[in-house]
Amino acid sequence: MPRNNRPRRRAGDGDEESDLTHLLAGWKRVEHRRDGDWNVQPVSGASAVKEYVCPGCGLVVAPGVAHLVTWRADGVLGDTADLAARRHWHSHCWRIGA
Repeated sequence: MPRNNRPRRRAGDGDEESDLTHLLAGWKRVEHRRDGDWNVQPVSGASAVKEYVCPGCGLVVAPGVAHLVTWRADGVLGDTADLAARRHWHSHCWRIGA
């Protein structure tokens, strides 16, 4: 029987947190708007488990509804402050630039 030289990956190998970070970073993008640069990250309906208030329309972003999370990419107070000030928007509200 021929020998297989490829390494086998087992479930549990590797750092799960860094794998998740890598996956999430692939979806995150930077958008340039009138008021500056914004990090925009989509949240799938399956991942949306909490209720938020959309700053665009003032209505609830219900659990199970796909939406966007945004935070400043060019804030002067640093990344920690920008992440703490992130907001959850309906995709439509963000798109129309509320």
